[in-house]
Amino acid sequence: MTGQYVLGLQEIDETKVAVVGGKGAHLGALSRIDGIRVPAGFCVTTDAFRRIMAETPTIDERIDQLSRLSPGDRKAVRTLSADIRRTVEGITIPDDLAATITRALAQIGEQAAYAVRSSATAEDMPTASFAGQQDTYLNVVGPAAILQHVNRCWASLFTERAVVYRQHHGIDHRTVHMAVVVQQMVFPDAAGILFTADPVTGDRKVASVEAGFGLGEALVSGLVNADVFTVRDGEVVAKAVATKQRAIHARPAGGTQEQAIEPARQEQPALTDAQVVRLAQRGRRIEAHFGCPQDIEWCLVDDDFQIVQSRPITTLFPVPAVGDRENHVYVSVGHQQMMTDPMKPLGLSVWRLTALAPMHEAGGRLFVDVTRRLASPTSRAGLLEAMGRSDPLLRDALETVLDRGDFVPSFPDEGPGGPPTGGVPAPIETDPAIVTELVERTRASVAALRRDVRAKHGPALFDFLLEAFEEHRRVLSDPLSMQAIMAGMEATWWLNDKLREWLGEKNAADTLTLSAPGNVTSEMGLALLDVADVIRPHPDVVAFLHDVEDEGFLDELPRLAGGVEARDAIEDYLDRYGMRCVGEIDITRPRWRERPTTLVPVILDNVRNFEPGAARRRFAQGRQKAEQKAQEVLARLRALPDGEHKANEVERMIDRVRTFIGYREYPKYGIVTRYFVYKQALLKEAERLVRAHVLPEREDVFFLTFHEFHDVVRTNQVDDRLIRQRKEAFRSYRALTPPRVLTSDGETVAGAYRRDDVPAGALTGLAVSAGTVEGRARVVLDLAEADLEAGDILVTAYTDPSWTPLFVAIAGLVTEVGGLMTHGAVIAREYGLPAVVGVEQATRLIRDGQRIRVHGTDGYVEILP
Repeated sequence: MTGQYVLGLQEIDETKVAVVGGKGAHLGALSRIDGIRVPAGFCVTTDAFRRIMAETPTIDERIDQLSRLSPGDRKAVRTLSADIRRTVEGITIPDDLAATITRALAQIGEQAAYAVRSSATAEDMPTASFAGQQDTYLNVVGPAAILQHVNRCWASLFTERAVVYRQHHGIDHRTVHMAVVVQQMVFPDAAGILFTADPVTGDRKVASVEAGFGLGEALVSGLVNADVFTVRDGEVVAKAVATKQRAIHARPAGGTQEQAIEPARQEQPALTDAQVVRLAQRGRRIEAHFGCPQDIEWCLVDDDFQIVQSRPITTLFPVPAVGDRENHVYVSVGHQQMMTDPMKPLGLSVWRLTALAPMHEAGGRLFVDVTRRLASPTSRAGLLEAMGRSDPLLRDALETVLDRGDFVPSFPDEGPGGPPTGGVPAPIETDPAIVTELVERTRASVAALRRDVRAKHGPALFDFLLEAFEEHRRVLSDPLSMQAIMAGMEATWWLNDKLREWLGEKNAADTLTLSAPGNVTSEMGLALLDVADVIRPHPDVVAFLHDVEDEGFLDELPRLAGGVEARDAIEDYLDRYGMRCVGEIDITRPRWRERPTTLVPVILDNVRNFEPGAARRRFAQGRQKAEQKAQEVLARLRALPDGEHKANEVERMIDRVRTFIGYREYPKYGIVTRYFVYKQALLKEAERLVRAHVLPEREDVFFLTFHEFHDVVRTNQVDDRLIRQRKEAFRSYRALTPPRVLTSDGETVAGAYRRDDVPAGALTGLAVSAGTVEGRARVVLDLAEADLEAGDILVTAYTDPSWTPLFVAIAGLVTEVGGLMTHGAVIAREYGLPAVVGVEQATRLIRDGQRIRVHGTDGYVEILP
């Protein structure tokens, strides 16, 4: 069966998506797999749809209007899409096209019953399934009815849900075309869905089967609960048989109807275990053909399975590709770095090239393989202890995997697992000169980098940067730097442990470390208060900044009264901190120096919310509180048995923590400072490639790895298709939530707090900065859209150092991601903000504007009536 407008399923494979849409291409491919039965049928191609649309010119203008609408304007989207749909449904199919479809029907059986199903070109792709976004019609009988339902399928491209789905995924309405699948109807004894991976946990070793009596539409529409079977290693390992009171069956004259199931059958399983295992085996064959886990619709007819649809499961988090069949346990890097968004390929590769530990990429995120450390008792204990202190959810997730017994191999300490990597750095003297020396080493290294990179370009730049990455790692792994970081952290832990034991004080170190010297990140937040002090006396500047949109606004400031001073203050701030930005571990993210408008709303908030001199006062108040707390603690200790000795130990540790805890933030500052130097040099090469017409846009290099970028510079040739694929993959990764722990089976393992000391209804998290505060919750997902007032409590997914300027204006902090020593926690303690981190789904469970109470000492959040 051939022709411009109709193709038989046997003529179709995955390469014909543009002609027959995603569903049609998948069905054609399914029909070619050995041992897989697919009902006979054909596709009305996208050529037919294009012709219909071209012959109806009024639709063109309305699609243009639709493209200009915001997804949030649901009323306008609903009205316009309904108008387009009515127009398409009313089109008369031209005689020659109708005759072609009718001839295709005659070859299968003109009076047979058919399923008529939409198949869009942006549907059932690996990155977006579009499940349920267009329409399907069952048990359609006769050529006239078939043609009518082909029209309806074309029109279903413009249902409100399909339009909004495309807008949400950034897909242009004009680039999507509709084919229609016409398939002989199957009248099954049972039907349902097979997932070749667990759709909830992601485990690729598990298949999940949902089954009910009659047509699968009863399950898809939610009319009945399904029987659910879990299959692992060729056997049913779990099943839940539902009470199935109703089923959908075909009417003899066309269409479908609900029917009651006789009571004796209602609690019988729709499939036998043997049938379930046989179905799972078919699913594995289909999965192997398409190369990824599948969501498969099936029908059982006379003890034989027919497959009526297969699409990728797009919600699964990808598994790192390591090329072996061993078990692996991966820990998220993003949860440690406070950046769980996906990174672009250049960002991923530069981070991996400059990191101290080997890392694996999946879903645009990075993971560290901890399997070998978990395999040895000694290194396992050290790893769990470190993870538990930082993030209890991470420790619990790892323990969940270990509790299964056989997933992680067990080696004796002297075996292949080896000793724990790194080990504890030797202690150092409590000497502020050590921190001064470390800061100077980093400054000297960055100065040398800036000096030497200027003369490098072309392939030589990439060779130079590889050497610079070696220096980068050398600075990061400086033993003295590691000792200083650990000295501050261990002194914090010691103070918290001992003062709780001796005085019953929870998290006393939080107050004792207020306004600790040398914390470059907290200084960054206070410095923006000083910028506001310069701007506040100049109303023309304030008014101008309220309307700023263009990144070149700094050049316009000098024409205003006070503008020169304002520009100089902002420029000075950018000279010190302009390399920072949200998600700064990704080199491709725009830095404040590149996008200074990001800071304008925060500066204006500071102008509005604070009096002059606020930075100095806040720092002095914090230091005073810390000193008062130290005196109080020491006095109470001296009243205890052996109190003088205890007081002397604590006094020594307070001195130690205040000497070293501020340095904890400096290595990250050094990393992002170097990153901006790398980025500026790499963007110059990208600009040269644009001038040479090798690339259309300089940011296209962000979708290449460092080594691929090097090759493009060397050859002046680029794979445009690769860049397009990477852009599409990156868009899909943004919809994924990375797990703290991921196994090589694809299972995402979520930890739990397992606490019984939290009030009913409260949200549990990790206490990282002491105190209790009540206030208005401001749920902020984008730093640039923050609108905060004094006393507000910031609720967000994560806070890396770029969020610090907001901390000066808030009264408390709640985040979904974080640990005891991550940046948000460190700065919250520095500023004396009660904070709870690691609150799962906080940005969904807490509504913007609700009043909440943050228990920063006890680690929970109450939503107030």
